Amino acid sequence: MSNENLELLLIDDDIELCELLIEYLATEGYSVNAVHDGESGVHAALSGEYQLVLLDVTLPKLNGFDVLKKIRQTSDIPVLMLTARGDDVDRIIGLEIGADDYLPKPYNHRELVARIKAILRRGRTPGAEAGNKVLSIDDITLNLANREAKIADTLLELTATEFMVLKALIEKAGELISRDELTQIALNRRLTLYDRAIDMHVSNVRKKIGTRPDGSPRIKTVRGAGYFYIRP
Repeated sequence: MSNENLELLLIDDDIELCELLIEYLATEGYSVNAVHDGESGVHAALSGEYQLVLLDVTLPKLNGFDVLKKIRQTSDIPVLMLTARGDDVDRIIGLEIGADDYLPKPYNHRELVARIKAILRRGRTPGAEAGNKVLSIDDITLNLANREAKIADTLLELTATEFMVLKALIEKAGELISRDELTQIALNRRLTLYDRAIDMHVSNVRKKIGTRPDGSPRIKTVRGAGYFYIRP
């Protein structure tokens, strides 16, 4: 996929930073539009014009968390949260609400581009090799062609990242998947020190799929090692 066709939305009240990012991302082939307050950010994010949102936490009118909550009410557009360095609480909250990933400020521009590419890769519609393949376990079905997930006949509202997490766990049901491997599969990047992103995505998936009809758990955590979907 060519970057030239990709429109990104930057929601940040630091105008000087926005101008620098727009200029830099243009050299990478991305077209970026910036807005500088939360209310404008929600409106722009839900316009259907953009493929990804770069969202700062600290914003006037609506903060980044409130913006993300409003976006997630009706849209699964990928969102990369920009958080203060060392502020683990911001990162955890953002991931709980539905951010696809986070990047602490100040960040390296090359790392930002790498995160953008990783998020966009995992959000693409699977190619022809996926065909109409459907994964099923218990009462869960995943349609790999259109990324639709259901429990019985109820549609699951999963982000692209959460879909990849659930897909990986179901494909290897009964097998332990390490945090590092699951990070690589679902986030398209390596696990870093003190990185809780994959744990929060698994937690979100666990909440959304709930327990089995008999009340037994679906996903088991092996502390310090990883996760696996429990075979019925």
